[in-house]
Amino acid sequence: MGLVMDTSALVDLERTGAPLETLLRDAGDEPVVLPAIVLAELLVGARLAPTAPVASERRAKVDALTARVPLVEFGREIAECWADLFATLQRHGALIPANDLAVAATAVQLGFDVLAGTREERHFRQVPGVRVRTLAA
Repeated sequence: MGLVMDTSALVDLERTGAPLETLLRDAGDEPVVLPAIVLAELLVGARLAPTAPVASERRAKVDALTARVPLVEFGREIAECWADLFATLQRHGALIPANDLAVAATAVQLGFDVLAGTREERHFRQVPGVRVRTLAA
């Protein structure tokens, strides 16, 4: 198994003040990956920071994360999975945000679980084939 990190888990981690090392240690031998869309969301957070020092701090955290956690590109296989999941959810009237669907498709394609924050995990549970874990309190 492995873990695909959602932005919500990283935001929760930051809010608790826990270091990334804690999350990686708790994962044990399981691989932990970062979808490209999550990197994009984190970069937006740095660009929209209220001050230059906050932007710099956020960017440093993103850089530290990407130095430790492999990035998974949104390639052909994940795009195919995303389209399948979108069509399934559309038929059931249960669409979730497109970025979160990209995270879910990454997890399904890799056979990994999604690691989500405690406030964002419910809609991941609507996606067929997605196993969700939440960040431990």
